[in-house]
Amino acid sequence: MYFAPCYNSFEVNYSMKYLGNIIRIIFLVLFVFLFLEGNIQTWFKIFAFSLILAIIFGRFFCGYICPMNTLMIYTEKFSKKLGIQRNKIPEFLKWKHLQLVVFLITIGIMIFSKRFLDKDVPLIMVFLFLSVFLTIFFKQELFHNHICPFGFLQRIFGRSSYYSHKVDLNKCIGCKICERSCPTSAIKVKETRKAEINKSLCLQCGNCLQVCPKDAISYTN
Repeated sequence: MYFAPCYNSFEVNYSMKYLGNIIRIIFLVLFVFLFLEGNIQTWFKIFAFSLILAIIFGRFFCGYICPMNTLMIYTEKFSKKLGIQRNKIPEFLKWKHLQLVVFLITIGIMIFSKRFLDKDVPLIMVFLFLSVFLTIFFKQELFHNHICPFGFLQRIFGRSSYYSHKVDLNKCIGCKICERSCPTSAIKVKETRKAEINKSLCLQCGNCLQVCPKDAISYTN
């Protein structure tokens, strides 16, 4: 008699986390390779294509492909072990227009350098180092939500994505475990004691899905 294998949610979630880390490392290696080859334009093409896909699948670029996010994940773990990272982000860095201003300055520098200096300024490396530096002292949320110009575009294109991580309100018990696992504070437990996910902030990383004790979160349309 044949018995189908039985997998519990812990095994499935662990596999998802392991696979996610592999995907991030692969794209980090690809980014480094393209940068060393002087072919960073290919990376920008990947980013541009991901904006189109974000309309359907959400901000998966930020969660799995972006090298800044990958480095911030490991930086945060290291910083927390050393007790360096602070729990709160300074209020002046939460200015709601800060990310827009950074985006406009970035575009301005790129246009100026190309038109008047006839060369490309490696701004992506500047933001790469900035993301790591800030994550030493503050949560990933600061760079993702308030500074990253690439994340600014991803937010616009992914805010109404067809697929996204969503909460089954009938299963949610409001334990806030998912809230604490989210790197961008995209998931919040409301006054109703039910969690809600902001699609424009969600990186589709699956952290919340992996830790939910009631399997109340799924990636669906």
